[in-house]
Amino acid sequence: MQAKQAWWKESVVYQVYWRSFRDTNGDGIGDLRGVIEKLDYIQSLGVTMVWINPFNESPDKDNGYDVSDYYTVMKKAGTMADFELLVKETHARGMKIMMDVVVNHTSDRHPWFLESRSSISSPKRDWYVWQDGKDGEPPTNWRSYFNPSSWELDETTNQYYMHSFAIEQPDLNWANKEMRLEIYKMLRFWLDKGVDGLRLDALALLAKPQSFTDVEDPRDIRYLTHNPGLHEYLQEMNHEVFRHYDMMTVGEIAFATPELGALFVDEERQELNTLFHFEVADEMPEWDMVRFKHIQRQWAEALEGRGFGSQFLNNHDHTRQVSRYGNDKEYREESATLLATMIHTLPGIPYIYQGEEIGMTGVRYETIGDYKDIAMINKYVEEVGKGKDPAAVFQALQPLSRDNSRTPMQWNGSRYAGFGSEEPWIKLNPNYEEINVELAENDPHSVLAFYRKLIALRKSHPVMVYGNFTDISEDDPHLYVYVRELDETEWIVLLNHGEEARTFTFSDPICGAESMNLQLVLGNYKDTPSIWNEENRSVELRPFEARIYEVLG
Repeated sequence: MQAKQAWWKESVVYQVYWRSFRDTNGDGIGDLRGVIEKLDYIQSLGVTMVWINPFNESPDKDNGYDVSDYYTVMKKAGTMADFELLVKETHARGMKIMMDVVVNHTSDRHPWFLESRSSISSPKRDWYVWQDGKDGEPPTNWRSYFNPSSWELDETTNQYYMHSFAIEQPDLNWANKEMRLEIYKMLRFWLDKGVDGLRLDALALLAKPQSFTDVEDPRDIRYLTHNPGLHEYLQEMNHEVFRHYDMMTVGEIAFATPELGALFVDEERQELNTLFHFEVADEMPEWDMVRFKHIQRQWAEALEGRGFGSQFLNNHDHTRQVSRYGNDKEYREESATLLATMIHTLPGIPYIYQGEEIGMTGVRYETIGDYKDIAMINKYVEEVGKGKDPAAVFQALQPLSRDNSRTPMQWNGSRYAGFGSEEPWIKLNPNYEEINVELAENDPHSVLAFYRKLIALRKSHPVMVYGNFTDISEDDPHLYVYVRELDETEWIVLLNHGEEARTFTFSDPICGAESMNLQLVLGNYKDTPSIWNEENRSVELRPFEARIYEVLG
């Protein structure tokens, strides 16, 4: 069943973590002016939408995901005039802009929370989640993403407030309609400024559990998500805001299974356009081809004819894909381009995280003091507090630290990698002299050059967007081969995810032909044959080789 066409389904989104992108004022922190300065580069990639991580006023306890004023721009990021110029200049280059919005919680310094905590009788008391303690202990044994408990005692009123993340990020009470209407008003404010898309943070947590009781295993925090009322809130949000704008919405939906995920994006339900699920990024710590294929097949089946998903392997919360899921040493370029081919040819909207397009890698700092990631630091303190060996804890936390993807963008080999004139807020990855945009621009076979070709293909070949998906490689642990088909166009994608050459043999005729005639569309090795026609139906793929063929008959 062919999907209905829409501009947002044809998007290729480039994510900008602005504080690590480009510093123009010499404070060591990236800013919105830095994004404006690099818009020509972003445009040169061929992407259609630029996603900007949170820039609202914030104490910055969680890098902007703790908002203290929804209507202003954080001083570190710049000014409202800078943001307005960013929108204008992005649109002038034929691209759209997506804003990252946090609606599950605010900062504990937000005026709403300051008023809420001022007294039990405050008019805004019910805008947040408050509960009495039990026998001098928190209301429940629930833990948060960042702390052993999701509750913090407020001594002024002697009640506990709920925080699903850091202590400084109290959860909003979405059961309060007055609060919800204020959130909708805020969203319209930014959309009226020209924002074309919203990335909605932590949406699965909006509805709280119906009863505040202990759970059997507090470590499995799924109980914080997908509670009754969630879909009603999103349908209301769509009715009040989304349907009035020509826009794109993507929800961050933790613990979404294919069945649950389809509810959010089913076009008949009028909730979201698309979503991020984390069955790969959160639940697959290292590459597992069989599991990955299973996840892709299930999501493709669940969303077929109903809605659209997203494809990504890294972002500001998940370490660099070439380090985590590829080989960032001997086969860095090959595995970077293989992963890119996969993300851009599987069903769904592809997301590129800044630096991914040049094959930037994860980092290993020397001490815990070098890290800025609040989740990693809190976990380190918690585990060491249990008596565990600090060195072992540190080593275990390094691979998936969020700081792996937050190192400054590597523009060139000069001091500070061209990020700015002063020392950055977070340490550079030491390999910036060997991996940077300037070097990639001068190499016609670079990862960057490959990304540009791949993105151009998506914009000119609807089969990559709307084509049916069929996996023909079954449970091969290294080879991933699938077909995308739309009308009379049929493409075959062949991927060898591994450090050894492997052969794939087609078991069934393609298009009913006795022999196949395939035209190469794109490959990540220089000397891939442009025509493949072989009676034995076997293709030998080199380490981390990716090929896209069109079936000619």
